[in-house]
Amino acid sequence: MSDNRLRILVLCTGNSCRSQMAEGFFRHYGNDKLEVFSAGIEPKGLNPKAVQVMEEIGIDISGQSSKHVSRYVGQSFDYVITVCDNAAKNCPVFPGHGKKLHWPFDDPAEATGSEEEILRVFRRVRDEIGRTIRTWLIEYDAIGY
Repeated sequence: MSDNRLRILVLCTGNSCRSQMAEGFFRHYGNDKLEVFSAGIEPKGLNPKAVQVMEEIGIDISGQSSKHVSRYVGQSFDYVITVCDNAAKNCPVFPGHGKKLHWPFDDPAEATGSEEEILRVFRRVRDEIGRTIRTWLIEYDAIGY
């Protein structure tokens, strides 16, 4: 990388919730040290509840968009992170020496029940993604990032 920023691609099936939240967290915590993208195997559009629960913690992902993984084929990344099993199984190969990480999270878009019960699932998954990313960035810093 010419500018020394870490390039990260986060993948999930729909690129509507989990990968979008992860992209938001990486952008929030990474400042100018990261170049972050997200995509899906079958993009479904940005989920409004994902936008809502991220806004609750001060992270605005409303300007992000759902993209197909084919947009990034041929590009190199330092890390390709899959956040669901389907994306892990169907992830294309990316050039370079990047590492593939798999962090499976429940799909909040599949939550059922009342509005509050559904939002509770979105918040739980959001918090799990946030903790995982914070922990990983701290560990990465500890090894010289």
